[in-house]
Amino acid sequence: MNNPNRTCKTAQQCYTPSTLTTEQAFQRYEDIRDRLPKADFPENSILTHSLQGVANHVDAFVLDAFGVLNVGQTPIPDAVNRMAELRATGKKLVVLTNGASDPRTSAIKKYHKLGFDFGPHEVVASREVCGVRLTEHLPNGRWGAICAKGDDFTDLNANIVAWNSASPVEVDAFILLSSEQLNEETYVALRDEIVKAPRPVLVANPDIVAPREEGLTLEPGFFAHRLIDETGVKPVFFGKPFMNAYDDVKECLRGTPPHRIAMVGDTLHTDILGGAAAGFRTVLISNFGLFANHDAHDFIDRSGIRPDFVCKVT
Repeated sequence: MNNPNRTCKTAQQCYTPSTLTTEQAFQRYEDIRDRLPKADFPENSILTHSLQGVANHVDAFVLDAFGVLNVGQTPIPDAVNRMAELRATGKKLVVLTNGASDPRTSAIKKYHKLGFDFGPHEVVASREVCGVRLTEHLPNGRWGAICAKGDDFTDLNANIVAWNSASPVEVDAFILLSSEQLNEETYVALRDEIVKAPRPVLVANPDIVAPREEGLTLEPGFFAHRLIDETGVKPVFFGKPFMNAYDDVKECLRGTPPHRIAMVGDTLHTDILGGAAAGFRTVLISNFGLFANHDAHDFIDRSGIRPDFVCKVT
C-alpha cells in the first residue's frame, strides 16, 4: 500500500500518497511543465456562471468528464440539463476523456447511467487514442498492461496481457491504462524492469490526479512522470494535453473551425493548456473538480495558463 506520509523532496524522491491535495497536484503539474505542449493564452478571462454564457461564441463543446460532467460516480448538478439545453440550440457535443480504465463502450454506458445521452460518435477516450496507435510503437510483440482488474483488452487490436508485481510476465513493451492496481510495489517492479531492459512505455492517461468522491486520486500520469524523474525513460503520452487526442476530436468535428470549438475542463495543465495548443477556445469550470473550494484565479495567475472563459458550473 502507498505510504500517505511520503513526500517529494527532490526529482528523484517523489511522494507516493493515495491522494494529493489541490496544491500538491498543481505543483506537480508545474514541475513537469516543460514536458507539456506550448500554447498562447488570452490576457484576460471572461467570467460567466455557466456554459450558457459561452454558447454564443462557439459551435461545439468538447467536454472533459471528471470535474465537468461527473465527480467519480456522481453527476455534477445541472450538467445533464445543460447538455440538453446546448443540444437544443444546435451545439455539437464531444466528450474527451483521459479515462483509460475501460473500453469506450463501457464509458458510454456509464454516462447513460448518469443521465447523459452521448452517442458512440460523441466520445473520444484516451484509451482508444492510444490503442489505434499501438503498432506505430511495437508492430509485433506482447504488451504488458497495468490496468483495471478484469480488463480483457478485446477493444484493443494487439497482443496484451495484464502486468503487475504479482505477475511480471515477459513483455516487449508496457502500456499504462489505469492506476487501480498501480501500487508502490507494481511501480517499483515496472521501474526496475525498464532499467534492466529499456522498452517502449505508453501512457493512455496522462492525468496526474482525478477528482473522485474520496479526493484527488493518483492517475497513470503521476507514475509516468515519476518514472521519467527516476530513470530518464521517455514514455509516450496519449490524451489531454497532447495533440493526438485533439487530432481525433478535430476528426469528429470535421468542418468546425478550431476557434469555434470550446474545450471545457477543470484542470489548467490538461484541459486548458491542451485546448489552447489545439487552437480551441477554452473554458475552466471552477466550482468542481481540481479547484473545488479553492480560488481558481490564484492558480491561473501563478501558472499563466489563462482560459478564455471561467464558469462556476457546467
